[in-house]
Amino acid sequence: MPLRALALRAFALFALLAVGAPRAPLSAQPSRTTIVMLGTGTPIPDPDRAGPAVAIVVDSTAYVFDAGAGVVRRAAAAERSGVPALRAQQLGHVFLTHLHSDHTMGLNDVIFTPWIQGRETPLQVFGPPGTQRLVNGILDGNNEDIKERIASAGGPSATAWKAAVHEITEGVVYRDARVTVRAFAVPHSAWPHAFGYKITTPDRTIVISGDARANPAIARECNGCDVLIHEVYSDAGLQTVGAGRRPYHQQAHTSATQLADIATAAKPTLLVLYHQLVWKSTDEQLLAEVRARYGGRVVSAKDLDKY
Repeated sequence: MPLRALALRAFALFALLAVGAPRAPLSAQPSRTTIVMLGTGTPIPDPDRAGPAVAIVVDSTAYVFDAGAGVVRRAAAAERSGVPALRAQQLGHVFLTHLHSDHTMGLNDVIFTPWIQGRETPLQVFGPPGTQRLVNGILDGNNEDIKERIASAGGPSATAWKAAVHEITEGVVYRDARVTVRAFAVPHSAWPHAFGYKITTPDRTIVISGDARANPAIARECNGCDVLIHEVYSDAGLQTVGAGRRPYHQQAHTSATQLADIATAAKPTLLVLYHQLVWKSTDEQLLAEVRARYGGRVVSAKDLDKY
């Protein structure tokens, strides 16, 4: 090799040692928080959408918000796709927004299936007043199942079938080393107690609306949050619903146009639509309605999407 080339190579090596190897940018650091949309559905039995359920995974722990039909099997699918925290026996925390059946029909599943699969501690259930009565009914109705399984050879834990219920009011309802969960009241039809949740993790702030008509609490709680997960209905789709039913949806849910205005005030980094009521409209139309009045980043979630 010519002397000049050797000198240039030596200089380059010296320069690299002097400044050190290049560092990865901060943005390349992996997030400790992953959002998994376990279910994005409504009471309409859409085979492509399980009942509403959102998992917030921080490090190796999952926190599940609402428990719609199919939640544990969706969690198993997420585990298979690379989210080990959603392994059935690791599901230990559920937060209910309200007690409409489409948000609670999977609670039975979350209590019993992880227990049968090896969970060793009772499920922690947070929800509005009435949650204890709901859980008592589930446990009482499954009393024979519980007794048989405990008595069987090599059966599951003798105590982990239980559920520790925490009936909540507004304010911080749960805190550990990974998350702080704050509940806030939202209006939803005639329900006396319905909540949204603000979840603060080491690297993200996430707001989940639950079922709610348009209200100022969402923008107040988000206030520039990283992710706003909000229910929505299509304005065009509502016109395909019988006139007698439209007032209910307007009192219970948030239209795409209303959500666009809420998101404009809330300023999330990402707006995620879920619990989408489109009726005879389309997902594309729903997104177009939001984007017509909102210039931020918005996606319409499907089951098992991750953010």
